[in-house]
Amino acid sequence: MATGQAAAAPILIATRNQGESEIEAASSGGLDGLLANGNFEVSPKSSDLNKTLIVGKHSLPNWVIHGHVEYISGGAQPGDMFFAVAKGDHAIRLGNHASISQNITVKLGKLYALTFGASRSCPQDEMLRVSVPPLSGDLPLQDVYRSSGGDKYAWAFSVPKSTRSDVTTVTVIFLNTGIQEDSSCGPLLDNIAIKELLPTFPMRDNLVRNGGFEQGPLVLKNSRSGVLLLPRQIDAISPLPGWIIEPDRAVRFIDSAHFSVPYGQYAVELVAGPDSTITQVIRTIAGKPYNLTFVFGDAKNNCHARLLVKAIAANATAVVQFQSHGKGGFVPVSLKFNAIGSRTRITFSGTSYHTKLRQPGNLCGPVLDQVRVYPVS
Repeated sequence: MATGQAAAAPILIATRNQGESEIEAASSGGLDGLLANGNFEVSPKSSDLNKTLIVGKHSLPNWVIHGHVEYISGGAQPGDMFFAVAKGDHAIRLGNHASISQNITVKLGKLYALTFGASRSCPQDEMLRVSVPPLSGDLPLQDVYRSSGGDKYAWAFSVPKSTRSDVTTVTVIFLNTGIQEDSSCGPLLDNIAIKELLPTFPMRDNLVRNGGFEQGPLVLKNSRSGVLLLPRQIDAISPLPGWIIEPDRAVRFIDSAHFSVPYGQYAVELVAGPDSTITQVIRTIAGKPYNLTFVFGDAKNNCHARLLVKAIAANATAVVQFQSHGKGGFVPVSLKFNAIGSRTRITFSGTSYHTKLRQPGNLCGPVLDQVRVYPVS
């Protein structure tokens, strides 16, 4: 651990055609980057546009469209609206029950995470369905984690192994499931990327899989918002290998290029208080003592608050605090417990909601990293 990082000892309270330049390199398998025209900078022909409406099923390069799909530019819009898309970039708006899809080749038996920007374009509640049939997940876009909108999300899928082939073609579909009075209202989509995730395993000196959170979805370059990871009732396969996200709000996957991360390149920010929880079930021996250690602090993202994390392992509980001044820093924590079975659930959650000091609509929270469980001699 780097010296001088801890702000205080932990207190135990209770037991454009930007292409690949838009992608931040990450250690993973063979499929990394934007989908073909995933940033929509290759535009439809002018003859295939009726103002912003795309005319023709195959008029959006590399995509197949169904229904009312618009090709829009970010920024101020007619009717005093503003679309949260990076300046100069384009996005797609899905109208009533409209969709876009693309076929991609993947390896059988591998886990993949899609990363994409999504936000609602009208005041009504909007729902975006992401699917790689037969898997699908619904994103409720009324849950806004940043006041400016334009949140980045991740959704994961895998294709079962087959004895006949090593690869297959699947269809990635983005669908607006809603029906609004204004048929053009619907989710905005931009910067759709994919990453192949490596398998994670427990080790002799750490029973936790992916305890440093180094395996996770692709983070887009120059994206200062992190990537929201959805709870398991929305995403059946976790884009954070080894971990279950629950109960009903997202956690944020952050990178060291844009946030203060205690170790390595990545960490998790618990942005929704008690509704923002990550869990993992590990193998243990009943009656044997173990030690759970982790570090937590603040992301250096203007989150000024008394941050608290609640950690639970078997029948042991600790609530620890870190006084954040928005300047980074972290503290180490240790919690001893006795396993009560062959499986032990470890859980981390925030205890209250926080927003950034000068951006009251932007949620923030404690950063968690370097989770480790090992038997006590």
